[in-house]
Amino acid sequence: MWKDKLEGYTLILASGSPRRKQFFTDMGLDFEVRLKSIDEIYPQTLIGNEIPDYLSKLKASAFEGTLSEKEILITSDTVVWYEGKSLAKPGNAKEAITMLSTLSNDWHEVITSVTFTTLSSQRTVSHTTRVKFKLLSQEEIVYYVANFKPFDKAGAYGIQEWIGLIGIEEIKGSYTNVVGLPTQLVYKTLMEMVE
Repeated sequence: MWKDKLEGYTLILASGSPRRKQFFTDMGLDFEVRLKSIDEIYPQTLIGNEIPDYLSKLKASAFEGTLSEKEILITSDTVVWYEGKSLAKPGNAKEAITMLSTLSNDWHEVITSVTFTTLSSQRTVSHTTRVKFKLLSQEEIVYYVANFKPFDKAGAYGIQEWIGLIGIEEIKGSYTNVVGLPTQLVYKTLMEMVE
């Protein structure tokens, strides 16, 4: 039984994201949240999944020297990748509207990297999901930004929110990845680590 395999281990989720916390709860994982703030700055030469790989490892580095035996630290980062550029979290409503207008009527990629760190090892995995928005009207975009304020979300949207329900035509890959965590991959990696 998977719960038995995790017996004696402490899972540490280093994320303030309510969505990631909910996923861990829904997967039946016992975990604690520990937060350390870092400046999420990465070399501009990085592309695609290199960005969340780098940032999830950077988040783990903030915990260096604090882990105990049998603790597994889980850090992650998500980027929205469109036409060779990373769309980060919007700073304000204007930026959010611009981002959603850019993503409208086209495909983009949502890439999440998850780093698992123990006292003796570190492993990073990532998953890419392709997402297609319908042609969004300006009225729909403005309504969403005004009412849902997606300023804590890469690409300025949450697939589980109104804009996702009315605007997303197709996805290829993990749905939970777009919400913020590729849960199947997290579970699989954890099981491999505690074998």
